[in-house]
Amino acid sequence: DYYMKYCTSCGSAVILRVPEGDDRERFVCTACELIHYSNPRISVGSVTVYEERVLLCRRAIEPRRNRWTQPAGFKDNGETTPEGAARETWEEARARVSNLELYRVFDVPYISQVYMFYRCDLEDGAFGVGPESLETALYREDEIPWSENACPVVQQTLEDNFADMRDGRFPVRVSAIERTPRRP
Repeated sequence: DYYMKYCTSCGSAVILRVPEGDDRERFVCTACELIHYSNPRISVGSVTVYEERVLLCRRAIEPRRNRWTQPAGFKDNGETTPEGAARETWEEARARVSNLELYRVFDVPYISQVYMFYRCDLEDGAFGVGPESLETALYREDEIPWSENACPVVQQTLEDNFADMRDGRFPVRVSAIERTPRRP
């Protein structure tokens, strides 16, 4: 959960209360009365395809170090979501992409995030290893290390992509990932 102690505008203490005209608690500055809204973070990434294979990265950082994922990360301020997906693909896999089209949107309310994946083409089949990846590779469906996926959105996006490749159409899908029970 989100927590803050001080106002980002004036530095005074904040308190948690329901502001006038609102319906939920927000952090409100005790001095300047600025309301601090805590909104979801947007993660952008790519389903990068080359010759019917998908580009995956083995994570070099936590969370889920050593697990496989599509190139993805948080959108930066001042960029569009496709620009963010292309940037993340370069940063993690040293790959240039083109023809980005929105493909999957996941609401993940229990961690206050939204994931947006763009299906795109890998330019010239060229890729490498960025600082947040241990290795990168192109995989056909039967080659993917399914048991080593980083998270449910990776699994679902890859399954959808290969099914859609067989059908020859790529509809945009929006769904939610609910909290999964922790394993003992």
